[in-house]
Amino acid sequence: MTAKVHPVVRPARPFFSSGPCAKRPGWTTEALNTALLGRSHRSGPGKAKLKDAIDRTKRLLGIPDAYRVGIVPASDTGAVEMALWSLLGPRPVDCFAWESFGEDWVTDTIKQLRIKDSRVLKAPYGALPDLTQASPDHDTVFLWNGTTSGVRVPNGDWIGEAREGLTICDATSAAFAMDLPWDKLDVTTFSWQKVLGGEAAHGMIVLSPAAVARLESYTPPWPLPKIFRLTKSGKLIDGIFAGETINTPSMLALEDYLDALGWAESLGGLKALQARVEANFAVLDRFVRESDWLDFLADDPSCRSHTSVCLKITDPDFTRLDEDSRYDAVKALAGRLEAETVAFDIAGHRNAPPGLRIWCGATVETSDLEALMPWLDWAWARAKG
Repeated sequence: MTAKVHPVVRPARPFFSSGPCAKRPGWTTEALNTALLGRSHRSGPGKAKLKDAIDRTKRLLGIPDAYRVGIVPASDTGAVEMALWSLLGPRPVDCFAWESFGEDWVTDTIKQLRIKDSRVLKAPYGALPDLTQASPDHDTVFLWNGTTSGVRVPNGDWIGEAREGLTICDATSAAFAMDLPWDKLDVTTFSWQKVLGGEAAHGMIVLSPAAVARLESYTPPWPLPKIFRLTKSGKLIDGIFAGETINTPSMLALEDYLDALGWAESLGGLKALQARVEANFAVLDRFVRESDWLDFLADDPSCRSHTSVCLKITDPDFTRLDEDSRYDAVKALAGRLEAETVAFDIAGHRNAPPGLRIWCGATVETSDLEALMPWLDWAWARAKG
C-alpha cells in the first residue's frame, strides 16, 4: 500500500531532470577554474582543448579509428538537423518515430526536406515501431533512446550488414550509458548535457566512412546555412573533426565537459558508467514491481530505457480523470516533491502521456534514488487525500 508516513531521509542531490541532467558527484565550480577564458577558440591552446575533448570522447565510447568525431552547434538537435539537411536526398528515407523528438525528425525529413518515396513508421508512446521494416536500400532515421517515452532500441540486429542506405541515429540519452553498435551506425549524434551531466548548447556528430563518402559525393538541392556545412569544394572540412569548430563554442562549457570526461575516466570508463546506470535503474525497477499505483510506460522490458525512465500512473482514480486533469495532477505531484526539495523536474515531458520521468543516468547517485522512492509513495498518498 502507498505510504502516508512522512519520510525522513531526503536525497542528498534532488536532481533527477532528464536534461540538463545532474552534474557529476562532487562537482563544484572549481572544476571550471582552468577554463580558457578571454582567449580565442582558434588559438593554439583553444584548439588543443577542443581536440582533447574529441579524442577523449572517441576513446571513452570505443568509436572506431576510421570514424570522424566533431563538436557542432546547437546541442543534439543541431547535430541531428545538420546530418538530415546535409546527407538526405539521394535515397528514400525510413523515419521511425515513437516520441516527440522522433516526430521532429519526421517533420524535417517529410515536411521540410520533402524527400520523395519516404516512409514514416510510428508507434504510440510506450512502444516501438516494427524496426524490421527498415529497408536496406533506404536511409534510416531513428533514435536509440526515446528520452520522452522511456523506450529504447534493444540492439542493432535489425540493421542490415549489406545496407546501401545510411543510418542516422539520435543517441543523445544513450551515449555513455548503452552499447552502441558503431558498425551499424553511419551518423550518431548526442550532446554533453545528458549522461555526463555537461552543459547545453553543444552537440557532437560521429560520421562513418560511408557518411563521409556521401558528403563528398552529394550536394543537397537546398541551401545550407553555415552552421550545417560539413564540406567545402566537395571535400570534408577536416578541421571540424580536429577542434576547429564551425562557430564560437563556449570555452566554459567545454571545460565542464572535459571535467566530466575526466570523472568518467577515473571511474574506469564506459563499462563503469553503464554499471552506475544499471544500478540506478534497478532501484526504480524494484519500486515499480512493488507499487500499487505506478508502472513503466514501456510495457516490454527489453525496450525500457534505463536512463530516462518514464512511468505511468495506474491508480483507477487517476485513469478515470480527463487528460487535462491528469496533467494537472502530475504537475501538483511533482510540485509537492519539489517543495520538499526531494526531486526537481520529474513530471513527464509536455508531449508525453501524463506521468513521471526520472533520470537514472550515471551522474545520479543510487543512494539518492533509494531515498526518493518512499517520497513518491508519500506524495501520491497526499494527492489521494
